[in-house]
Amino acid sequence: MEKTNFIVTICFEAPFWVGIYEREYDGQYQICKITFGAEPKDYEVYEFLLKNFGRLRFSPSTKANPLLKERMNPKRMQRQIKKQVQNTGVGTKAQQALKLQHEQNKLERKKYTKEQKEGEKARKFQLKQKKRKEKHRGH
Repeated sequence: MEKTNFIVTICFEAPFWVGIYEREYDGQYQICKITFGAEPKDYEVYEFLLKNFGRLRFSPSTKANPLLKERMNPKRMQRQIKKQVQNTGVGTKAQQALKLQHEQNKLERKKYTKEQKEGEKARKFQLKQKKRKEKHRGH
């Protein structure tokens, strides 16, 4: 049975508070960036995730490093958690996943705008043809 890991990191990227939502399951790693306005409270983040989980757009999957979770001394676990909390920032793995998602969105946007421009060009061409035919209709 595969385990699923979720990590939510809230950090300040001027001028907004940003949440980095990471999930790892079946050996796949995905990330989603959530932009908040003002500094969110814990219960607001939890409520947001409950209400909007289906609408979150995660990055394409990348291969995750298998984590071997063994029974850990509670004090050691506390030290590691404290260390992670003090290290405010997005890990390189998360940054790479965000960059991949950004590139994917950029390609989708380019494709969409190209289709829009071609459609507009075709519409203008049809309009020109129609005007030309109307000019020569009576002669």
